[in-house]
Amino acid sequence: MPHDQVFDPLASIRHVGDPEVDVFVQGTVFLDIIFTGLAAMPKSGTEVWAEGMGSCPGGIANLGVAAARLGLKTSLGAAFGDDDYGEFCWRSLEEQEGIDLSRSQRYPHWHTPVTVSVSVGGDRRMITHGHDAPQSATDMIGEVPRARSVLLDLDADRPLGQGHPERRWAERAADDGARIFADIGWDPTGVWSHAVLDQLDQCYAFMPNAVEAMAYTRTGSAHDALYALADLVPLAVVTNGRDGAVAIDSDTGEEASVPALRVEAIDPTGAGDVFDAGMLVGTLAGWPLLDRMNFSTLCSSLAVQEFGGSLAAPGWGDIADWWHRVRRQPTSNAAARSVQRRFAFLDDLVAEVPPGAVRRAAATIAQLSDAQAPPAPSPVITALTQETP
Repeated sequence: MPHDQVFDPLASIRHVGDPEVDVFVQGTVFLDIIFTGLAAMPKSGTEVWAEGMGSCPGGIANLGVAAARLGLKTSLGAAFGDDDYGEFCWRSLEEQEGIDLSRSQRYPHWHTPVTVSVSVGGDRRMITHGHDAPQSATDMIGEVPRARSVLLDLDADRPLGQGHPERRWAERAADDGARIFADIGWDPTGVWSHAVLDQLDQCYAFMPNAVEAMAYTRTGSAHDALYALADLVPLAVVTNGRDGAVAIDSDTGEEASVPALRVEAIDPTGAGDVFDAGMLVGTLAGWPLLDRMNFSTLCSSLAVQEFGGSLAAPGWGDIADWWHRVRRQPTSNAAARSVQRRFAFLDDLVAEVPPGAVRRAAATIAQLSDAQAPPAPSPVITALTQETP
């Protein structure tokens, strides 16, 4: 990102004495190896060839990259091996994405976790190998940087608010003024423990998908799950795939429901992380809830049209390009007019986005891969979007 012009969505609210970072994220970084362009998965005893392959940092790096590309000052606390995989991930995040790694550590003789992701028919299958980090997150991070916010996944086995070694760092950050934005992963045990929801009194926002939200709240619809969660946390958001997303901000008294954009989704990897980063940007910037929801939906829609986790996270240049295209399109039908109405708030934002703002192929690990090339760029951004075919 150092060679690109950074658009700062929080510029109007920054003051002397502000926290040193906008968001601190902590978790496991994986080396993601992504195979694309398969007609079908191989049958037993057979081999298939993929049309494309990309490599990039994954896991918690998806959140970090998504936030950094949207202009937030981002710091990451994660363990890295001293192997080539770890070196690749470290270099990509620090040098190409501009993420602060001062609270991360390299560990000798520790194998960097690896995930192989195969995208087939708009869905994905993954194989992962890894080991527990050599230190607890709290011991590794040490002094937590002063941050406006923290992004993390809740876990029944590592609860917030109870002094767990893996969570004390987050509690310290909250004590220093950081707002905790939480998500949750799939529960392979099928228990969906209510202990997860007990942690929401430590959080400012909770952003699960509909399946997770309904399972944890024991409800039968995304809206019912939303209302249950809104009693537990100030900002409750439930994403629902092709059906869009719903949210309640109890602090502002706003409620919003937005449809998904009509796009061809080719790889959903990391789409939830991109949505969360969009909500974080809009919330920190003080946007109305409806604008935050539409912006987050746009970011995730741009991501699912590309292959691969952090490779696909859009930057402000991608958002500006999209809006300029939409504004030029004829409004001959209700769907087109609806999109222009929904995203009219982008007019003022995009007007301030510099021509050289980061695009996903400009400050991306895709430059080191042969993931699917993007559509032919317009002349004004050609120099910024070179990608190995």
